[in-house]
Amino acid sequence: MDFNDTPAEAEFRAKVRAWIEANAQEYLEPPAEPWGLDEFVARSKAWQKKKYDAGYAGLTWPKDVGGQGLSPMHQIIFNQEESRTYVPTGLYAIGLGMCIPTVFTHGTPEIIRRYVPKALEGVEVWCQLFSEPVAGSDLASIRTRAVRDGDDWVITGQKVWTSFAHRSDFGIIITRTDFDAPKHKGLTMFIVDMKAPGVEARPIRQMSGSSDFNEVFFTDVRVPDSHRLGAVGDGWKVALTTLMHERLAVGGKPRHAPGWRALMELARGIEADGTPALERADVRLRIADTYIADEGIKLTQMRALSALSKGAIPGPEQSISKVVVARTMQEMSAFALELAEAGGLVVEKGSPIERLQQAYMGAAGLRIAGGTDEILRNIIAERVLGLPGDLRPDKDIPFSQIRPL
Repeated sequence: MDFNDTPAEAEFRAKVRAWIEANAQEYLEPPAEPWGLDEFVARSKAWQKKKYDAGYAGLTWPKDVGGQGLSPMHQIIFNQEESRTYVPTGLYAIGLGMCIPTVFTHGTPEIIRRYVPKALEGVEVWCQLFSEPVAGSDLASIRTRAVRDGDDWVITGQKVWTSFAHRSDFGIIITRTDFDAPKHKGLTMFIVDMKAPGVEARPIRQMSGSSDFNEVFFTDVRVPDSHRLGAVGDGWKVALTTLMHERLAVGGKPRHAPGWRALMELARGIEADGTPALERADVRLRIADTYIADEGIKLTQMRALSALSKGAIPGPEQSISKVVVARTMQEMSAFALELAEAGGLVVEKGSPIERLQQAYMGAAGLRIAGGTDEILRNIIAERVLGLPGDLRPDKDIPFSQIRPL
């Protein structure tokens, strides 16, 4: 692995760092008070517009769709420098990271001209409508129905765990258009207007107090055939484009997520039997375990970056990192709250325990987002280690013959 920038990368990094220092002064420290949703959305749109105007949006996208046509390393360098700040970026992570690449890969020229520039500028927000109550990790088992009606399709069904659906303008939705085909072959993808009649987004209240996820209900929602992505029945192929980008987007450690240093700081300030918890052997071992996992994640990511810097395609790093990141964060934060005993239930703004509480509440979702641990382990086992494939007895059976759970 090469941990150093090439001269060209170092020059680009210095340029990006100078621009961020000049334009993100108010985000160099975490906000004194958490933003409400309205303020978060407004700040997100303002920051995305700044990046767009400066030519830092869509760095790797083709120039003919409004991007900069640069290498993945340019995007990675920008992300690394941006992550040193507390600028709000989560509102666009799904739309620009997953949805719009699918749109400009499979959409018609007219669709690309209509939607891509406004998404890149941050004017329109997008969501990804994949998971369903009875089809989470098994995406090919979705039951949301799309029926052809002249030049339109009529969509009926339900999606769940859709991030920012209640603040999105558009979404990409995977539907079933042929119930008599095997489950992977009867799917079709569309662009849907989230403000269209028949679309209802219901925010799900999380134990953290936020409501980022949604249930979304579709009741006879009409979508023009011109807003279909790919051919009828090719939805699985189109969805793989989205999933490929999703793996890249969620493979690393979340921005500003606590690690072994946060656990050490907490243990240093807590007493157990009259001495700092940090002096206990079992506590030190848990901190060491977290340190090893954090370093392993960092080095695995560096291996991927080194491959990209040399023009090669990274291997299974993202799937491996994602499994380790989510599990480590959940186990580390759970141990931290146990160590704090009753203090782990107290929310004190800005304290070390607050970040660990947020990590604990977010880690379970991270183990599901972008593919559950089980799905990713199957990918690693089958596509990396070459182990025999998992049993899939329903793969070639008409979907109409598969009984729902």
